[in-house]
Amino acid sequence: MMHGPLPDRDGLANAAASKSLAVALDRGLTILNRIIVALAALALVAACAVLSYSVISRALFKAANYWQDEAAVFLLVGATFMTAAYVQQNRGHIGIEAFVGLLSPLANKIRLWLVDVATLLFCGFFTWKSWTLAHEAYADGQVSNSMWSPPLAIPYSLMALGMSLLCLQILVQLALPLAGGRRP
Repeated sequence: MMHGPLPDRDGLANAAASKSLAVALDRGLTILNRIIVALAALALVAACAVLSYSVISRALFKAANYWQDEAAVFLLVGATFMTAAYVQQNRGHIGIEAFVGLLSPLANKIRLWLVDVATLLFCGFFTWKSWTLAHEAYADGQVSNSMWSPPLAIPYSLMALGMSLLCLQILVQLALPLAGGRRP
């Protein structure tokens, strides 16, 4: 005898699918965030090297330095925004923890959820504006006001991509408890 999907089993299948999707996204973001952190560490070392070269070449050789500051800023912008999802994944952002000891565990979970929702709303708006800025810079061919004149679409795109990853990370953190995942 053949039966169609039973309502209670269909609900379990949907819950399992959403759990596997949330867990798979969490694992994928964990791997991606680790790669990004390693690349950001290299970017920070490169920014230090560029700025050190700038100081030494200016002091010793009186060389003109027109590209070093912008290159270092681009590296720092990329490292800062691209690692925001990693920091969020580890709950490393600054938070006010004065209420943690005063509230019950359930109230703390609700507080964290509300903070994540508010953060997602703000970061979603910031992401949208960042992508708009990056698109305008690319479409209009905007460049910086220096002799080097690198395209401004580079730092704006890094900012937009980093904020997009941050929003995805927050969404995963909101979905995992609902899907029975490991993160609170």
